[in-house]
Amino acid sequence: MFKFVPMIRAISMSFKDVRPYLGDQWVGLDNYRSVLSDRSFLEACWHTVVIAVAQTGGSMLVGLILALLLEGTARHLWIVRTAVFLPTVTAMAVVAALWRIIYYPAADGALNSVLGWFGLGPSQYLDSPHTALISVLGVGIWRSAPYDMMIFLAGLAGVDRTLYEAAEVDGASIWQRLTKVTFPALRPVFGIVLTLAAIRGLRVFTEIYLLTNGGPSGSTEVVMTLVYKLGLERNELGVASAGAMLLLVATVVLTLIVQYRRRRGVAR
Repeated sequence: MFKFVPMIRAISMSFKDVRPYLGDQWVGLDNYRSVLSDRSFLEACWHTVVIAVAQTGGSMLVGLILALLLEGTARHLWIVRTAVFLPTVTAMAVVAALWRIIYYPAADGALNSVLGWFGLGPSQYLDSPHTALISVLGVGIWRSAPYDMMIFLAGLAGVDRTLYEAAEVDGASIWQRLTKVTFPALRPVFGIVLTLAAIRGLRVFTEIYLLTNGGPSGSTEVVMTLVYKLGLERNELGVASAGAMLLLVATVVLTLIVQYRRRRGVAR
């Protein structure tokens, strides 16, 4: 009722000129042509891809490092894990308010004050087209990495400890144990984390909407925020539905590719 019915309705709307109370008019592929020929949509697609790739890679790397550092059964580690995991379960509105304070562009802002200790000049962060996207990426990685960490921790718990002992007896270094034992054992987990992180990156919306709303000058506009503006602010529901369908297709294709490569890896 709340998932598939709206999805079917959106598919139908993407082929129509939606006119509330006047009756929808069939326009075929015109909405898709309009979207694909719109420069703002193409720029939003590029920003979405950049965020998806950078945030996926960053959150996976940081999450893996955190998982390796916090692996174990000691009681104090559970306390640290809980503290590290808090950004993931904290409401995005609270996270956005916190990072707006950290990114305050004045010289006496939280982050600018720290940079000032090292002789670095103040930055505009969210208020500059040159730094806004990177600033949003930082927030996304900070919030997503703990989620990936928990999945990696679950994978690390399943690694046979005797393999570490055997590698240590053979004189393997820590790096060799990681590359020869840990990473191969985590291969299925990497596939799961990559799929979830990539989909999360493609569907990014809340942090963009709350932090920049696509600005300044469209430098952080992504597909989801543009679809939102087209549908709910400009009342171009048909065009917005077409954009949403293109994003859905991209997400499905990405998921299928990752799953296919994962199954091939398992088969080998």
